[in-house]
Formats: sequence, structure tokens, C-alpha cells
Amino acid sequence: MTPAAENRRHALVERTTRETSIRLELTVDGTGMVQLRTGLPFFEHMLEQLARHGGMDLVIEATGDLHVDAHHLVEDTGIVLGQALQAALGDKAGVTRYGHAYVPLDEALSRVVVDLSGRPGLVYRVPFRRARVGDFDVDLFEEFFRALTNHAACTMHVDNLRGRNAHHQAETVFKACGRALAFAMSRSAAVSPWKGQIPSTKGML
Repeated sequence: MTPAAENRRHALVERTTRETSIRLELTVDGTGMVQLRTGLPFFEHMLEQLARHGGMDLVIEATGDLHVDAHHLVEDTGIVLGQALQAALGDKAGVTRYGHAYVPLDEALSRVVVDLSGRPGLVYRVPFRRARVGDFDVDLFEEFFRALTNHAACTMHVDNLRGRNAHHQAETVFKACGRALAFAMSRSAAVSPWKGQIPSTKGML
């Protein structure tokens, strides 16, 4: 096995309940390659923004009780993505740990700040101007991010600072999340001061 393969941060997670079935494959140090099948086109559009702007490869095959609504599938996708991040990062040796990003899109501007702390926590302030984009309920994005942070064991502050178009608001949030995670997960010597060490005075995260 080559050193590059040994250092590859990758995870495959499968989760099946009576409400959803999800298979998710994540490569942290990827190229932004995305293959998504969830039955929720706008949700897929947002997940693609997160992965591409985070430099991650992401493959998701997901089915769920969409005849009820999209809640279970969106939340459970957040759970599985969080589990995959946690598994792929391992002990987090050498990562930068903290990351933040501001992303604009026309009139909209969002900021996401991340701490790969080992402690789950979400502060979410996104005042959407309308309840739906197409037939997608934008309230579900908060459930996605809460599930993601709980299962990735990270702290995340998500703020839409301004915006009038709900599509733009959501897109800036997901792009900023991808950028913030990419920075926090980086092991680049130019970014991370930890040089292979656990980024905590406690010696573990």
C-alpha cells in the first residue's frame, strides 16, 4: 500500500431503519466528485455544494418514506454524513481543528464556523424568506445540520447574515459549510500548526 493510500481519509457508512435506508461513501481528501440519489433534487443540489466546495468525494444512495414527508430522509442523511466524517477523521491528529468561511451569492451572504472539538453543538440562525424552495421545506436544513454536528461530534455556528432569495440563502450556507470543514480538516503544513499531533491540550478530541 502506498503512503498516499495509507493516509487516505475515507469512510463507508450504511444505516437502515423502518423509515430510511442510506449508504454513504465519503473521501475527505477528494476532488469534489459527487454521486447522489435521494429523491430530493434540491437537497442533492445543496449536498453537492457542500462536497464540491469542501473538496470531498461523496456518494449517497438513499431511500425513505417520502410519501410521509422528507424529514426522516434529510435528518438521517445528516446522521450518516456525521458518522462518516467522524470515522474518516479518526483521532484527528494533525488537523487544523478550526475552520470558518464567508460565502456570498448575489445578495446573500452566509458564515459558517466549525470546531472539530469532539463536542456536538449547533447554533443555527438562518432566517429564510420563504418556507419552501420548489417543494422542499427549508426548515429541514436545521434538522440536517443538527444531525450532522451531533454525529460528527463537532461544534458549528451557521449564520445567514443577509439574503432575500431562499435558494441563495441555502446555497451560501452549504458552500460555507464545505469551505469551513475543508479548512478545519486540513493537515497542510501551511495551515495546521499541529504537525501530526492531536490539536488539543487534553491530548484527545
